[in-house]
Amino acid sequence: MTFPRSAGLAALLLAATVSLASAADPLSPAQKDAVREVVREYLMENPEVLIEALQAYEARMAEEQQKQQQATLAQRREQLERDPTSPVGGAPDGDVTLVEFTDYRCGYCKKVFPAVHDLLKADGRIRYVIKELPILGPESVVAARAALAVWRSTPAKYMAFHTALMTARGSLDEARILEIAAETGIESKTLATAMRDPEIAAILGKNRELAQSLNINGTPAFVVGGRLVPGAVDAGTLRQLVATARKG
Repeated sequence: MTFPRSAGLAALLLAATVSLASAADPLSPAQKDAVREVVREYLMENPEVLIEALQAYEARMAEEQQKQQQATLAQRREQLERDPTSPVGGAPDGDVTLVEFTDYRCGYCKKVFPAVHDLLKADGRIRYVIKELPILGPESVVAARAALAVWRSTPAKYMAFHTALMTARGSLDEARILEIAAETGIESKTLATAMRDPEIAAILGKNRELAQSLNINGTPAFVVGGRLVPGAVDAGTLRQLVATARKG
């Protein structure tokens, strides 16, 4: 048994629906088996229908996810851009805010860091907000806690420490992190105590919840002008995102 490819499944389902709607009594077990066999036979002869249906479903889900993401971005823009617990670099009063969710153990974050650094250096009107999102194990968490402790105690030294962590290679255990802190003019013993403040754990929890609400599953992820862009984008893409945001 064959049906036209373009309308076969729709016609089959419509016919079954009409039959069921007009029936005075429920289908008997034998009738149900017959319907199942017709559907099975059709799908076996036209497997591409399943692929088309799956693709249509995925497209619809992606569209709905995008709409939900845009709504969440609008609802939580203040938290994204103006949360005082999030470190700020670049121009504090810049006309465009670039938000980055990042992890010091993330190779892609390290890869994109030079592009971000060069963009901030070339364009003095960008406000750069960093959302510490340690998702790659215990060392990520230790590094993020240390960075937030520096931001809370000596914010003027944060960007130098952030840069040192992003450009560091190899292990980022606590001993190495405290060495990096000392190299950037931060008192390591004081930092070792400050990074254990429970409020820092609360900030990291808040960042994780925000990332989850935006369906951010990895780092880096950027938010610019109400648009979320995941992944290690190149310098040209970052410049374009900022330019588009400036146009409103």
